[in-house]
Amino acid sequence: MTFVQVIDCKTSRFEEMNRLMDAWVEKTKGKRTATHSVIGKDRSDASHFIEIVEFPSYEEAMRNSNLPETDRIFHEMVALCDEMPTFTDLDVVRDEQLFSATVRRFFELVATPGELPPLDEVMGEHYHDHNPANEQDVIGMDHVRRDVRVWRDGFDFSFSIEDLIAEGDKVCARWFWKGTHKGEFLGIPATGKEVSMSGTTVFRCGGDGKLVEGWWEYDRLGLMEQLGVFEELER
Repeated sequence: MTFVQVIDCKTSRFEEMNRLMDAWVEKTKGKRTATHSVIGKDRSDASHFIEIVEFPSYEEAMRNSNLPETDRIFHEMVALCDEMPTFTDLDVVRDEQLFSATVRRFFELVATPGELPPLDEVMGEHYHDHNPANEQDVIGMDHVRRDVRVWRDGFDFSFSIEDLIAEGDKVCARWFWKGTHKGEFLGIPATGKEVSMSGTTVFRCGGDGKLVEGWWEYDRLGLMEQLGVFEELER
């Protein structure tokens, strides 16, 4: 789960503190685990500053805190403050930007050539999939992997994201898919045809940013037509 630390301090020596932080960044290159940091100044109090630091997890934040350089910088920072700074530790329970990035990464992984990459990077173990192509909902990452392999065995394909809209814990992706029919797909022998379709998927994300549920709508009928299924039926 993404973790955020909020550091609240007062100082009349911000320029010195800024140089101190630059020195810490330089000394911890390749070792620090923070992924993003921003410092804001209170508009009503020029001596009041708040720093927000993001980490991949609480464990990574603690590993960062235990660096010898961090401990030394902390004591020097306290000396520059007008009073003892306060620290607030937060587990992130909603991050729409993170959720959108996870959805993009999911489509990238599914379409990656070669061996199917692990999906646990983006998907919860008990992910619940609603797909009109399946008689029953798919629950669990293992079932999702099997479904994805059916498509990967049948096509070399890629996705392009046309729109991505996030609100709350849900992300709606409007996508375009194109592929080459290279192998058997749902009993249809390889045709070598270039095919394409559009679709929309709404994902729900958990507090750790991973996908936990998805609802799919796509032009499967159009895909079957491109593969020549209806031509065979008419003969």
